[in-house]
Parts: sequence; C-alpha cells; structure tokens
Amino acid sequence: MSKRFYFSLLIPVLSLITFAASAQAGKDTLRVLFAGNSYTYFENLPQVVSVLSEKTGTVLLTEKSTIGGAKLSEHWRGARGLKTRQMIEKGGYDIVVLQEWSLGTVNEEDSAVYYLGLFSDLVRKNGAKPYYYMTWAREKSPEQQAVISRVYRETALTNNAIVVPVGEAWAMARAERPDFRLYFPDGSHPAESGTYLAACVFVATITGELPENIPGVISVKDSHGEDLILMMVPQPDVEFCRKIALKITEGQ
Repeated sequence: MSKRFYFSLLIPVLSLITFAASAQAGKDTLRVLFAGNSYTYFENLPQVVSVLSEKTGTVLLTEKSTIGGAKLSEHWRGARGLKTRQMIEKGGYDIVVLQEWSLGTVNEEDSAVYYLGLFSDLVRKNGAKPYYYMTWAREKSPEQQAVISRVYRETALTNNAIVVPVGEAWAMARAERPDFRLYFPDGSHPAESGTYLAACVFVATITGELPENIPGVISVKDSHGEDLILMMVPQPDVEFCRKIALKITEGQ
C-alpha cells in the first residue's frame, strides 16, 4: 500500500511566483483552503486546481490541511496534528473546501452533517465561503452515490454552502466511458484521470468557466524555480473531462 495514504500534508501548495504572475496579468485571485484527507491530497488535487485555474479569469491560490483517513470531526478537534480550525481562524481565505471522509456520509451521516454545519459557521465567521467537496462512490458500490449526493446537497441547503459535484461527475464519466480510469487500483482513491476530472469540476464550479485550452501537462515550480511535472493527461481525456465537468456544473 502506498505511503501516501498516511502522510500528513499541511503545507501551502502555490508559490508567490504564481501570485505575482497572476497579478501582472490583471486577473482576479481567490485564496482557497482544502480541508480533507487522501481524497484531497492524492495526485495533488489542490495544485492541479490552481494550475487549471490559470487559464480562467480567476486564479485560485490553493493550500491544504490534510491527513490520510481524516474525518471532519478530527479536523474540528485538531486530532493527529491537524490545525484546520486555526488556519481558518487566522483568516485570509475566500473559500474553504470541506471534505468528509469517503464513507462518512454513508456510514456516519449524523456526524457528517453536524461537522459540516460547525465548519460552515466557522468559515463564514472568518470571512470565507464554505464549499462542499462531494466525493464519489467506491468502484464496486456505485449505489452509494445517491446517498453521498443527498447528504452533501441537503446539508449545503441548510448551511448556505456550495456543492462541488465531483462524485456526480465521476458517475457520469463511468456511464459514458466505462473504460475511463478514474480509480486507483484500490477501488477507492483517485487515479490521475480521476483527480484531473475532480479538478475540472472544482474550477468550473468556482470560476464559472473552463476554457478549451486547459492543459493536460500539469506542472508547478519547485523551490529552485524548476518545473515539476505532476501529471500528463492525454488530450482526448482532457477534452472528455472538460465536457463532463461543464455538463455536471451547468445550471449550478
């Protein structure tokens, strides 16, 4: 099993170089904090979101507070070294993305609803907007998606939050292209293409656009200013992900 399941990643994911470049281009910027677990940090979702957003009129400057398997209750209590509440209370974010653990909405609905509510109040109190990262059903249990979608959507209505319908995009992609590789071999975590599709849905939801020229080669600058390639998605898959993301977010 990959060690990535257990790494705690509580680091900014975008350099000041990107911020300066976006400012020079005259684009709007939004600071986004992702609070979640391995569904968030697998294949570097926040970084991919930021890179794709550079093709829109709003650049998303992303950070994350994550640890493998984390529940929102653990984020709230500060378990296992998580400092999500302190990061939110420090302020400066425009959006905070909340991701419950993969089966939280299925097996522990009351807890998921409770902590989504607590965090939504905290996020708004500190000047940001709460966004809910709707996750996907396990590969062998597609029927879970109905429950996952219901819980996130109903709770979002109660808390005036915005849903990012990644799980529904995955379901649509599976229906249209059963051979499309969304899942890591464990049938739970995202493969590169799964994260790429998730990132497309995030960008389309937050910025309201997803241009035709979004890149398939995703790279960021390392501490030495060198390009670090995170993933390389074939152009047909880029176009497929873009189509699905625009379709699933239409009218949101």
